[in-house]
Amino acid sequence: MTHAELSAPISGFFQAQNSGNTEGFLDLFTEDAVVSDESHSHRGEAIRTWMDAAIANFRPLHAEVVDVVSGDGPTVVTAQVSGTFPGSPIQLRYRFTIRDGLIAAVSIAP
Repeated sequence: MTHAELSAPISGFFQAQNSGNTEGFLDLFTEDAVVSDESHSHRGEAIRTWMDAAIANFRPLHAEVVDVVSGDGPTVVTAQVSGTFPGSPIQLRYRFTIRDGLIAAVSIAP
């Protein structure tokens, strides 16, 4: 694995989160994509609902990327995430699977 730059869909993911604007957010994902966060999985329109709720509930929600590692498997992004949630700020690891230039899966965990 090597340290890498953010790919366009991953960069778009963090831009949407940090700007608080999820317009076009689903365009970053494959049709069958899944987001796993806090022991819940979200698919399809539920991905937008998940992001809208996170932005609304933890405003201002902000993630600062501190490390990106990629290789043959998922791209692992470590970010310092802050907002109005207990334990803020916290470092989270996002494991992105990219397929055909879009996010096919992302798993978020401490």
